[in-house]
Amino acid sequence: MSANSIANKAIEQGKGILRLAPNWVPRSFCVPGRRIKLHPDDYYALGGERGGIDERWFASTTPADNGPLTSPNEGLSFIVFEDNGKIEKVLLKDAVDELKGQIIGDRLWNEHKRWPMYSKFFDNKGALPHHIHHRDEHAALTGQLGKPEAYYFPPQANNHGGDFPYTFFGLNPGVTKDQVRKALKDAAEGRDNTITSLSAAYRLDVGTGWDVPPGVLHAPGSLCTYEPQKASDVFAMYENITHDQVVPKELLWKDTPKDKEGNVEWLLSVIDWDLNVDPDFAKNRFMAPKPVRPVKEMEAEGYMENWICYKSTTFSAKELTVLPGKTVTIKDSACYGFITMQGHGTIGPWDIETPALIRYGQLSHDEYFVSEQAAKEGVKITNPSKTDPIVMLKHIGPDNPDLVIE
Repeated sequence: MSANSIANKAIEQGKGILRLAPNWVPRSFCVPGRRIKLHPDDYYALGGERGGIDERWFASTTPADNGPLTSPNEGLSFIVFEDNGKIEKVLLKDAVDELKGQIIGDRLWNEHKRWPMYSKFFDNKGALPHHIHHRDEHAALTGQLGKPEAYYFPPQANNHGGDFPYTFFGLNPGVTKDQVRKALKDAAEGRDNTITSLSAAYRLDVGTGWDVPPGVLHAPGSLCTYEPQKASDVFAMYENITHDQVVPKELLWKDTPKDKEGNVEWLLSVIDWDLNVDPDFAKNRFMAPKPVRPVKEMEAEGYMENWICYKSTTFSAKELTVLPGKTVTIKDSACYGFITMQGHGTIGPWDIETPALIRYGQLSHDEYFVSEQAAKEGVKITNPSKTDPIVMLKHIGPDNPDLVIE
């Protein structure tokens, strides 16, 4: 480890707060909703054959799995070190490998030997097909991790709802395995499998969210979604025609072990049956914001902070608002990444600002990663505006000491 490494220089420059570069990810099966501040000319910057850019990934050490055309480092976040106009970059993944607990804390490093989550904006014009993320035991057969995830629908990114702001979750109580088996067989044979006929759609409300464990079928609706999740890109598409869009058949078998390809019983086994047919699914999985402390106490100190994703031990997320004209010091017990949604000001030695528009490849000052030590000591945030709050979304790793799961 060199004291002059980019990672070392960056963490020293930021006093434990690392500046990150925007990290854009295309999906061949998606049509961009155009709400993530990418310049209108750049949504197909990687070429039409790659599909539109409808995701921005945050604090990611997880490569995107976009098939054979995936570009090098796609999905991976870069740390930016800028000195006297000279810009150097290093992958967050490589910096964590080098500095270990100095960035993510000894607790996470000793247990995971990596930064084990990331977050993203999912910004699709329409709804996605009903699909599934594998549990650990199924994902391990292809050398991957299972993927729980959660959703929050930030007001600042949802000036319109897209084509279908409703999400199908799970399966209706009373649905049988034979019904699902037939739907999967139809998909495997290329017939319209209409699997969402076996599910229920829920209207999506801006400023709320949902918890989605692995093994739960879901067809995310067209609100722009902030998604904390485990560090994995494992999935399989169980619906083959959605809103007149045909899903490539290979995505039905994505992340299926070679010896299980063509085996509908394998697809059925990936489903966590009890979670999918839970009659209290909405009660158990819906998340309204919850204040982290008494509201009046926080407002008196110049801020407001809510838990927005809080039902998983694998990750959590908060929405922090610093009121106009206020300076606050915010302490957390764990490291975290954040994306600034509104306002401008400073955090530690850094300027933070919310750009209206970002070109593909352009740097910004809206995304950072706060080391565990800096989080525990407390970060000083100043909002110089007389009218505009600073709003940021904070993505936090597993077993957050500050989170009590009810």
